[in-house]
Amino acid sequence: MSSISEKNEQTSVLLVTAHAQGHVNPMLRLGKLFASRGLHVTLATNDLALKNRSTTIGGVHLEYFSDGLPEDADRLNGNIDTFMKSINQFGPVNISALIRSSGRKFACLINNPFVPWVADVAAEFEVPCAMVWIQASTVFHIFNCFYNRLSEFPTENNLDMSVNLPGLQPLHAEDLPSFIHPSNNMFTFDGILKDVFYNLHKYKCVLGNSFMELEKDVITSINDAGVPFWPVGPIVPASIFGKKDVIDDDFMGANKFKSANVSDCLEWLDKQQPASVVYISFGTLVFSSKNHIESIATGLKISKQPFIWVVKLPENQETHQFEILEEIREQGLIVRWSPQTDVLSHPSVGCFLSHGGWNSLSETITAGVPMIVCPQWTDQPTNAKLVTDVWGVGVKLNKNPGAFFDGEDVARCVEEVLSGPKSKELRKNGAELKRAAREAVAEGGSSDKNIQLFVHEVSSC
Repeated sequence: MSSISEKNEQTSVLLVTAHAQGHVNPMLRLGKLFASRGLHVTLATNDLALKNRSTTIGGVHLEYFSDGLPEDADRLNGNIDTFMKSINQFGPVNISALIRSSGRKFACLINNPFVPWVADVAAEFEVPCAMVWIQASTVFHIFNCFYNRLSEFPTENNLDMSVNLPGLQPLHAEDLPSFIHPSNNMFTFDGILKDVFYNLHKYKCVLGNSFMELEKDVITSINDAGVPFWPVGPIVPASIFGKKDVIDDDFMGANKFKSANVSDCLEWLDKQQPASVVYISFGTLVFSSKNHIESIATGLKISKQPFIWVVKLPENQETHQFEILEEIREQGLIVRWSPQTDVLSHPSVGCFLSHGGWNSLSETITAGVPMIVCPQWTDQPTNAKLVTDVWGVGVKLNKNPGAFFDGEDVARCVEEVLSGPKSKELRKNGAELKRAAREAVAEGGSSDKNIQLFVHEVSSC
């Protein structure tokens, strides 16, 4: 009798995503998990680096499709409306052409929410479609209730109302994802999400980048509402489990700040006391503003704690131009890039100051590190609510009316997490989630079983 892997060898799946590191990496890592279970996996993206070549990473075949924009268009920082209009127009045609030219019969197409038209391509080829939800299950639940009018939400005339959803603590306007906040003016994203949640019936299932033990009540509520939602996470780099990560985060060229000497951060950390270092990073593509730099630097100076700070500046600026950074340079390490999962896993790191994006949050939970969250937009306000009030693994910086935070509050949060009355409880809760995350993805764990279930379902199509 052939093994499961041999049986699945001829079963092909196609993953489709737009070119953004926060989207591609989870899809690529999920594809690697499918490939390890014997599926033939292709990941299609509009990354220009793949235009004239195909490549394979972690058993996943990478292919290019055109989004219709000129090659010199700024896809990461340019006009989002122009980009979405173009990829929505040209993406379906080019993915259809890619499928026809591949010579393969794909058993399932899999997309993330920002290319919802993939579900229509799947229908064209009469194959099922699945969606990968790359944010918290809680955020999915909120969007589903909002767009399908399953609950009442704040309006401009009623900002103070509480939102009561099954499986969740009461929420307020400041806890909601920015795209459904009454003040939202990012109408392109609102339109994308509306399309996704009006058409959930087009999907065989939704694969969530979370795990049952983290969001059990919410995940149960989603399934009770009739949406097959299978958590398969945390989808994080293998290095956070102490394994070699065959997926090179830099294959897209997005890490243009990457240091030539990866060991700098780790060698510096080796010289620090356990759980003493504040690690600061605000994501892959976010440049540090002058106000943020000055506030964080002031807070670090007050706290006197050692730190590693990833400072990303536009190409025409350097850190030495900021006097406050020069004042604290001997206190810590200022870099333009860091090996984040290695840093988070290091015993000297005591907390992580972050915007609270879901990829970083998933890595932090898996590493068991307490957090200081400074939410900006999209899903980050909701993630901050989870970190502080639901899971009890961190604290939140307070914003002033200008949407900035001050140095004294940074210092307060650092002290609260590292040595305050709640510090032991934060570390204890973090350690418990770390254990649960690792058990979920281990053989026989809740997420591992869902991946096996999905592979079985696809292979049976």
